[in-house]
Amino acid sequence: MTKLKPQLSLVGIGVFAVLLLAVAPLVLTDHWLGNLGKYCCWAMAAVGIGLAWGRGGMLVMGQGVFFALGAYAMAMHLTLETAGDGVPGFMVLYDPLAPLPAFWEPFRSAAFTLLAIVLLPVIAAGILGYALFKRRVKGAYFAILTQALAVALATLISSTIRETGGDTGLSDFKYFFGFVLKDPANRNMVYLITAALLVVCLLVVWQLYRSRFGELLVATRDAEERVRFLGYDPANIKLVAFVVAALMASIGGAMFVPIVGIITPAEIGAAASILMIAGVAFGGRASLFGPALGAMAVGWGQSSLGSTWPDGWTYIIGLLFIVVILFLPKGLSSVLARFTAARRGPGEQPAATTATLQLEEARS
Repeated sequence: MTKLKPQLSLVGIGVFAVLLLAVAPLVLTDHWLGNLGKYCCWAMAAVGIGLAWGRGGMLVMGQGVFFALGAYAMAMHLTLETAGDGVPGFMVLYDPLAPLPAFWEPFRSAAFTLLAIVLLPVIAAGILGYALFKRRVKGAYFAILTQALAVALATLISSTIRETGGDTGLSDFKYFFGFVLKDPANRNMVYLITAALLVVCLLVVWQLYRSRFGELLVATRDAEERVRFLGYDPANIKLVAFVVAALMASIGGAMFVPIVGIITPAEIGAAASILMIAGVAFGGRASLFGPALGAMAVGWGQSSLGSTWPDGWTYIIGLLFIVVILFLPKGLSSVLARFTAARRGPGEQPAATTATLQLEEARS
């Protein structure tokens, strides 16, 4: 049965891809297709959180930082694309004669923007992760530090209104790499790109889970000292997962901008990061599809309940989160896992409990 499980997961990704890329555009209105695209952006960040937290044991509560890196890189390019050769409108309001800030100028280039979306989170997460993991910072200290970074970045952006738009954010984008965003066909194209990127993220994580790295990551989560005794450096293993999670969050943030049409500090701060974590916990942090589906469910709750009960929908999400943590600590996906475990043969061991044993056998 263990040999069939990876193939079943791959089939599941295929079915999920068909639903997102073929069925959804046919049955959903433009409004709900745009909302689904927004949920896919959060789901990309959630898939990375599932890798880092669910498999690696790192409670990353500051993914809003990396979501912001991708989002603001994309927003700056789209803003300059809308402004043409001039200065963005919000800057003119404060000082009509002020030149474009130097750090904005490279984002006129589409190639530079795409590289920034990929390289900025990789570099930032690499430096931060190396500094933390080499010093064996983990647990609550790691979670609080990452969340503090999200708060600090949101505060910094809010206070630099002339350079980043402050609390108002960046909005009113007219073009997406030359395509007019008001055109329904182009908006559908942006959705399809976003959905396809989510499928790619799932495929990447699926491959990592079934690789030797996936075994090392689970072993590091469950028995870090034992992994170190076997000759592996847990810091390097955690660093790879942390960087991959940051990259996925950045890509999700970049696609969030053309789909939603605005990016503000509210979308990247502590509250946004906690919502991402809540979605992952709700769906099941250690499963393949749980983080993505949980994030999409929380996103749907925000869109549906937030419009009818703007001050109270977060209480419902919080209540669901508490109920899941108390009665289903491994998320809703654990219900299916329990059913599968009941049908497992008596001689078969779960992958999580055999990871270190397999590593020991490989080293011996």
